[in-house]
Amino acid sequence: MAAPDGVVGVEGDSSETAPILSYSTTGDEKRPQFGTRFLTDPRQVFQHNAWDNVEWTEEQEASAKRKVLENNQPLPLEKQEEYDNRANEFWNDFYTIHENRFFKDRHWLFTEFPELAPQSSLNHESRLEVSGTDYSRQGCLDQEQRSEVAAFAHTDGDIPGSSAKYRIMEVGCGVGNTVFPILKTNNDPGLFVYCCDFSSTAVELVKSNPEYDPERCFAFVHDLSDVETNYPVPDGTLDVIVLIFVFSALHPDKMQASISRLARLLKPGGVILLRDYGRYDMAQLRFKKGRCLSENFYVRGDGTRVYFFTQDELHEMFTQAGLDKVQNLVDRRLQVNRGKQITMYRVWIQCKYRKAVAEPLETQG
Repeated sequence: MAAPDGVVGVEGDSSETAPILSYSTTGDEKRPQFGTRFLTDPRQVFQHNAWDNVEWTEEQEASAKRKVLENNQPLPLEKQEEYDNRANEFWNDFYTIHENRFFKDRHWLFTEFPELAPQSSLNHESRLEVSGTDYSRQGCLDQEQRSEVAAFAHTDGDIPGSSAKYRIMEVGCGVGNTVFPILKTNNDPGLFVYCCDFSSTAVELVKSNPEYDPERCFAFVHDLSDVETNYPVPDGTLDVIVLIFVFSALHPDKMQASISRLARLLKPGGVILLRDYGRYDMAQLRFKKGRCLSENFYVRGDGTRVYFFTQDELHEMFTQAGLDKVQNLVDRRLQVNRGKQITMYRVWIQCKYRKAVAEPLETQG
């Protein structure tokens, strides 16, 4: 169910460009520069394919708000319910049509999210060994969760990855364009990667990939919004959960429960990494009338859906799930089609939220 990283065609189109990420200052900690091409002279805009860290004028932002308001009349409720009920069908059709030709591997992930890189998994500051001697360090696991973790650690191998020291799970893996770069880059024998998708077609494409190794990876079908269905790992056992352009595909009413369920899977000190569409991204502004399902939530021409977030919305959901902010940034970029002399303003949001290592000690009276 992983959506395209950069939709650059008309509304309903599903073309993609491989993002070259930039940095935007929003009061968070300083980050090393990755995108350093800045547009200082507007007359030079068509000299390059993309510009980093682009600031919007007040006029641009006002125009974007007007555009969204013009096309925010929601479809009839019965039509909204139809898209919700047939979501699995639409995503399966999407992957049946595009297979693995549509996406590009996301090698930028290791710059943006060093938690996925080899040196991180070998020396992860928050990694907690899952063994009976480490329960004193797992202060935010209740007794039932501790029993699950112990059983997981001592299983005879019935559960994939049960002996791993560092566990990553990608939710909404699509055809594996995050998973396979991780496996190719990270040779740590203690690493195990889980990946799931709403679409059974996507999961079959992952499993049929020559680089799929069941000794290091386990792909399975799972609906992120179905919080009653168990994942194949117990609560409190994952180091990293990855959500790349997937959370936006959920119905807004199901987002909070879904993120809270994922938070339970994290080890103390584990982190959720997210990158998704931001409010007033070009893709949102290109939707025509008749595509709005609810406020900032739309349906594409192929039946798949997408929501456009603000930083505050994501922060509230993560904190309600009991996670602490490490990073919450807006990435604004200007992409250019030099042949057609077209400028395209992209807005993405990138987040890292961590599960506390231990509950704070109660203050003595």
